[in-house]
Amino acid sequence: MITFLVCLVLLVVAYFAHGSYLERVCKIDPKRAVPSQSLYDGVDYVPMSRWRTFLIQLLNIAGIGPIFGAIMGACFGPVAFLWITLGGIFMGAMHDFLSGVMLVRNDGLSISEIVGRYMGRATLQFMRIFSIILLILVGVVFLRSPASILGEMIPSVSYWWWIGIIIVYYFVATLLPIDKIIGKLYPLFGAALIFMAIGLAGVILFGDYSVPELSLSTLRNYQPNAEALPIVPTLFITIACGAISGFHATQSPLMARCIKSEGDCRSVFYGAMITESIIALIWAAIAMAFFHGPDKLAVALAEHGNSAAWVVNTISTSTLGVVGGVLAVLGVVAAPITSGDTAFRSARLIVADSLHIEQRSIPKRLMICIPIFAIGLVLNFIDFDVVWRYFSWTNQALATVVLWTIVVYHRREGYNMWVALLPAIFMTYICSSFVFISDQFFGMENRTAAYILGGVATVALTIAMWVKIKNTKPLQND
Repeated sequence: MITFLVCLVLLVVAYFAHGSYLERVCKIDPKRAVPSQSLYDGVDYVPMSRWRTFLIQLLNIAGIGPIFGAIMGACFGPVAFLWITLGGIFMGAMHDFLSGVMLVRNDGLSISEIVGRYMGRATLQFMRIFSIILLILVGVVFLRSPASILGEMIPSVSYWWWIGIIIVYYFVATLLPIDKIIGKLYPLFGAALIFMAIGLAGVILFGDYSVPELSLSTLRNYQPNAEALPIVPTLFITIACGAISGFHATQSPLMARCIKSEGDCRSVFYGAMITESIIALIWAAIAMAFFHGPDKLAVALAEHGNSAAWVVNTISTSTLGVVGGVLAVLGVVAAPITSGDTAFRSARLIVADSLHIEQRSIPKRLMICIPIFAIGLVLNFIDFDVVWRYFSWTNQALATVVLWTIVVYHRREGYNMWVALLPAIFMTYICSSFVFISDQFFGMENRTAAYILGGVATVALTIAMWVKIKNTKPLQND
């Protein structure tokens, strides 16, 4: 319990201490004009209050990541607490806040456009395609997971009917102005997600449960197939949204176009990420405590097809009662749905920004939405595990690209670039070594060689980026 409480306190304190420090690093100016004022269009550029943009941002980035990822990551043992906390503070919250500020100061453009602006035109073209693929994968993942949960909760309605219902909602939410559905409903869902986490935190603190402590004896991998899933780099890929996630940078433009002042950035971007890390910390703790240890959690998951949804349902209904359990499960359903529709919305904005298609008129929005949803519908017929595995790595790879972009941006603006440089190098190694170790890619049996190759790739990429950083000149707008 001590490890859990220390991590919880560190996350809360970080919002005030580390968040305030980062505000000084990038010279936040509440008087500077923001996109919702200078580019107001009544569709995507719409000013909204701080509390509303915070709750919407939380729902946009949360999805099932901080819940499902934390549960799967808990199988690695208490070391998961360490990654959620330190990763959430020095990588995730930093990534979300600094990229959010960068977006606000660049007209709230899509992250692919911003990466291209600071990293070059070749990177721009790559990022446009890469981001759209990731967002469609996210939309599909966050379409199928709630449909599966709802199908189990209400068996009288089939899985494919739920798919149809959710995708119709996605289409409407993607098409309408942001303040019509998202601006009105998401704050309520965001509050529900927070209350669910508070309820489970109460169960941990006051219930008859024992949360494992992090120590030298527990600093090991509890997975039954530990050799195939080493902590480094697998844990850092498994727990993504609760620690750092590139998907967040694709969602941040939505609120970068809606905040009323630069002074709101810490609450909206840093605060939402810290809140997500707290949610992940709580779910990792309750998952280990409820099943009496990470090893037994891993066994229980294996017996139920590694279904994190089953764990959520079991824990929620057992600890919070029928009403609380239903609310918790519905919260887990609402989270991916509200991230899925904004994923498709972000994909629309990337295409619109890339092709310079104005989005005031409905026909222009339909022109982009219809093909995007057609692709998403086709992907629903591909094996879910395949979609999820590649989504996870793609997610962290995008985070790495955004971190390097932050480094270049800070170099160009004369800010402290080291706050992002060290995390960028670390995540480069995680993504590179995963390529050589994981069966999803090369799956090398010689782990020593795989780690060395990951290191060589990291050094090569770091040298290339260092040359780019040293040669960075003041940005010349096209």
